[in-house]
Amino acid sequence: MDAASNDCDVASTAWNSWHHIPWFSAFQVVARLQTRIAKAAKAGEWRKVRALQRLLTKSSSAKAMAVRRVTENRGRKTPGVDKQTWDTPEDKWRAVIALGNTRYKPLPLRRIHIPKANGGKRPLGIPTMRDRAMQALHLLALDPVAETTGDHNSYGFRQERSTADAIEQVRIVLGRPSKSAQWVLEGDIKGCFDNISHDWLIANVCMDKGILRKWLKAGFIETGRFFPTKAGTPQGGIISPVLANMALDGLERELETLPMTRRERQAAKINLVRYADDFVITGSSRELLETKVKPLVERFLHARGLVLSEEKTRITHVTEGFDFLGWNVRLFKNMLITQPSKKNVKTFLHKVRNLIAERKAAHQIDVIDALAPVVRGWANYHRSQMSSQRFARCDHEIWQALWRWACRRHPEKGKRWIKTRYFKCLKGRDWRFAVMDKLLPNLCDYRKRPHTKVKGEANPYDPTNDDYFSKRLSRKMEATFEGRRKLRWLWTWQGGECPICSQKITRDTGWHLHHVVKRSQGGSNRLTNLVLLHPNCHMQHHVLEKLYGPAGVSHMR
Repeated sequence: MDAASNDCDVASTAWNSWHHIPWFSAFQVVARLQTRIAKAAKAGEWRKVRALQRLLTKSSSAKAMAVRRVTENRGRKTPGVDKQTWDTPEDKWRAVIALGNTRYKPLPLRRIHIPKANGGKRPLGIPTMRDRAMQALHLLALDPVAETTGDHNSYGFRQERSTADAIEQVRIVLGRPSKSAQWVLEGDIKGCFDNISHDWLIANVCMDKGILRKWLKAGFIETGRFFPTKAGTPQGGIISPVLANMALDGLERELETLPMTRRERQAAKINLVRYADDFVITGSSRELLETKVKPLVERFLHARGLVLSEEKTRITHVTEGFDFLGWNVRLFKNMLITQPSKKNVKTFLHKVRNLIAERKAAHQIDVIDALAPVVRGWANYHRSQMSSQRFARCDHEIWQALWRWACRRHPEKGKRWIKTRYFKCLKGRDWRFAVMDKLLPNLCDYRKRPHTKVKGEANPYDPTNDDYFSKRLSRKMEATFEGRRKLRWLWTWQGGECPICSQKITRDTGWHLHHVVKRSQGGSNRLTNLVLLHPNCHMQHHVLEKLYGPAGVSHMR
């Protein structure tokens, strides 16, 4: 058994509340075990992997981290069928104690439906808080295996990977017109999450088989009725994306087994780029993709209980263009163009117009507050590609919608008065929708920011890649703090870490601005009096300070 995990389990007996958990030690113990799991998986020592996974899931540190994850994410206020949420420190502490101590039996999921981009409905399963925490606990042990064995060009639902990495890989494999492949198989799996074979998952996923079987067979409740599940892994579960990824991993290696000579393989130019269940496979000819690649993909999926969607799976020449992850990729005049797809633009503008229509009588500030995050998020998603023309068009469409909104509010006023009332000349540009200190951002203000693709073989659980991922995080956070110099300076000065738990502060973890000397005691807003903390660490600091005074929090690490 790992010495550090022994030390932490002994230390955990001294924990007596949620706010007394030493997060720095807990993160260290879990990270060390995860590193050992990844190393054993890379060496193919699967008996050792399973032993380390059992050790990790029994660790009090891992249980605390699992509870922390499910009580800090976006769905923390959404209850399951038991209608319970863990809102207080007392609830969280009781959850840590109870996690894994009794015979575990998951409850059915609460089924809801959310809208899809094509107008349909996507079924979503909401587990109870206890089931979410158990999934988060076992995910800590499974994720190092998934990251170690995953396909190099799989980018969905994986740490440090994103859609921007996937589209950059598409540019790499198609970006040299004279040497790159000219044909693309656009693949889409029909009901991927709903149809994955339970037998295949239980036989091939390296984790506790009994726990996995219980989750897969838990069923769901909809409109007061219970429905059993015979296939699939429910969308909404914390561990479900990783299970789906592991079911699809291996396709890249399978494509390498096509019966070809080395010279034929180089000429075939077969490359896979996958994001979750959406993927593209390049090839030198339509015949190659139709007669060899597509049948191989169908056999690969059939073993996992999956089939290709006939509606969305097609073979396309790059000059015709194809849509992938909200972008349109097309070879035009010997240049590969990647820009927001027409469908994505239409969806974005529809959302903006709806937000404006819902606020016909709202104050201008409320309209800006509603639109700004939508505009900012869409611009940041697409700014890594060739988006300037689409940005300009969307800016014009948004301006027209806002002008109609303003004219409707004042039907008896002249256009010059309306312009002066709602649109200002700011930052060297006229017609900016603004009031007081509120300004609606323009898409054209977001200049292109090239994205550096993650290395395919990089593994976040491999210590040799720590420096590489730290540099990538620094670049990412610099972009996040763009226009917020104070936060950027604090993050850089702290080395990107929370001084309490010594874990990285990222967009996913969030942050709170902490005053070393409280404002009520005369503390200022100067940089020397400010610290960035994780939200949970910030709360823990104030609770311990109230209980024990400043000396009680001086050695929290």
